[in-house]
This record gives sequence, structure tokens and C-alpha cells, in this order.
Amino acid sequence: MKKKIYIKILLILVQIIFLYGLSILGNLIVSLLNLPIPGSIVGLLLLFMGLHTNIIPVTFIQEGAGFILVVLPLFLIPSTVGVIEYPELLSIRGVMLILMVMVSTFLTMIIVGRVSTFREKKEEV
Repeated sequence: MKKKIYIKILLILVQIIFLYGLSILGNLIVSLLNLPIPGSIVGLLLLFMGLHTNIIPVTFIQEGAGFILVVLPLFLIPSTVGVIEYPELLSIRGVMLILMVMVSTFLTMIIVGRVSTFREKKEEV
């Protein structure tokens, strides 16, 4: 029983290291080519292309990515607490800013969900 847990933890750790390696590779590409975009975005594009072309199987990153998504809200807590230090964000302009961010996030979630559903149905055929 303990052996299965250790194997799963090791698998998640290896997958997270792989995802981090893609981010480092993206940073390296950006610094070598002097690109005006963040290296993490290039790393995400590398991951996307690898998944899209089946060079990287989904099962190779599935557990690690799932774990990262579970702990992701913990990374957002410091920025939320930081908002409290700036009371001007709670003024009318701040409320409008927060509203715009919420609406754009909501629209992004809807669009990504619809596109994912469309692509999933297309792949089933």
C-alpha cells in the first residue's frame, strides 16, 4: 500500500519537473532569440504543440498537472491579500477594474469550455 503511494508521489514529482523544464526551455529560447514575450508562454506553447502532435502523451503530464491545478489557488492568496494594502482599489475605479477582470475571466472560461467541448466532439468522430 505504501509502495503505491510512493510511486504516485514520485510520478507526480517527475511530471511537475518535466513541466517546469518546459518553462525553463521557454525562458532559454526567449533569451537566445530575444523574443518580446515571456518564456513561460513559450514553454506553454511548446507543451501545447507537444500535446497536439502527440509527441508528449497526455498521460505523461496528467497527474502532475492535476496536482498543480489543485494547489493553484494557494498561489493566488498573496495577491488577494495585497489588494487590501491598496484601498484605492475599493473605490469606484477599483470596482470597475475588478468587474472588468471578472467579466473577462468569465468570458474566457466560457469560450475555452466551448472550444474544448467542440474539439472533444470532433475527435470522437
